[in-house]
Amino acid sequence: MQIPFHKPYITEEEINEVIGSLKNGWLTMGKKTMEFEKRFKDYIGSKNAVAVNSCTAALHLALKVIGLKKGDEVIIPSTTFVATAEVVNYFEAKPVLVDIEKDTHLIDINKIEEKISPKTKAIIPVHFSGQPADMDEILAISKKYNLYVIEDAAHALPAWYKGKKIGTIGDITAFSFYVTKTLATGEGGMVTTENDKWADRIRILRLHGISKDAWKRYSKEGNWEYDVIENGYKYNTTDINAALGLAQLKKIEWMWKERIKIAEKYNEEFKNYEELILYKVKDDRISSWHLYPVKLNLEALKINRNQFIEELKNRGIGTSVHFIPLYRFSYYKKLYNYEDFPNSEWIFERVISLPIFPGMTDKEINYIIDNVLNIIEENRK
Repeated sequence: MQIPFHKPYITEEEINEVIGSLKNGWLTMGKKTMEFEKRFKDYIGSKNAVAVNSCTAALHLALKVIGLKKGDEVIIPSTTFVATAEVVNYFEAKPVLVDIEKDTHLIDINKIEEKISPKTKAIIPVHFSGQPADMDEILAISKKYNLYVIEDAAHALPAWYKGKKIGTIGDITAFSFYVTKTLATGEGGMVTTENDKWADRIRILRLHGISKDAWKRYSKEGNWEYDVIENGYKYNTTDINAALGLAQLKKIEWMWKERIKIAEKYNEEFKNYEELILYKVKDDRISSWHLYPVKLNLEALKINRNQFIEELKNRGIGTSVHFIPLYRFSYYKKLYNYEDFPNSEWIFERVISLPIFPGMTDKEINYIIDNVLNIIEENRK
């Protein structure tokens, strides 16, 4: 049996939506994008939603509108996808790393304040695997030091923190619609914010700094004249991507419930094995279960994490590692003199992400469970 790490859940609904865009002849950003923004905004419960071509673009534009500049600092977790740090570097600002919690992989709120300096401008908490970070504490710190909070919610659709849906809590939230995400448009992202001025500016910045509604200039209600009012970027999404998003949004909670079922099945089957350390979701929040991370108790096994992954690969099971800590990359080693991050390092040596996606059959789920346990039996100390 061959089971990929991830496979997007695409049905005739998505295909028909895309065909509709192709048939109407409007392929770039247009009315379908605007419809997707409205439906997403309504689903999240945010005041504004602005579609862009990636979560990276969303984070970049968020930092732009808060006024990040050269020499500023931004607090981020030490273990996250590189985009979280990359966007800070765009401004010649510095990503300041904070270690993560061993059980949740979320930024350790007890270590944030010691990293704050007069140069600190913002905090970017990452809702790892779909579990919201400790937002009350992070918001309290941000208020104390007059900082902005930009949520990296690439994993967190849908997710809830103390009854509040992610996308409505921090100053700005960035979502991802990359192919592996809980809502997949191939490439894509969304910015949500309650700040109308920021939202309007992001709409302008995403398309070369051209004045509002520039996309209309090729339609019957528009004309050829436009103004460039700011130096912008080519960050707009397309109606083809939005068509996929519209179809996916209709089934977002069904897909989420399917991932929950898989996570619960894994948890039930793995909970009594000392060789496995299960991921913890805190009681006051609800995870999207974008990922199913499990850590190996290396002290109880004769093989390491990489060998465990190879064993699964030999049995046709795709996996991944989330994530390689930022301080391990050569670029960041050269650029910044980061100190040790013991929790990040401990997690990295042990963590594996198992397949968890809608459409997985019981046979596939059981095959993964049986092989994980079989590898443990064969390699137990």
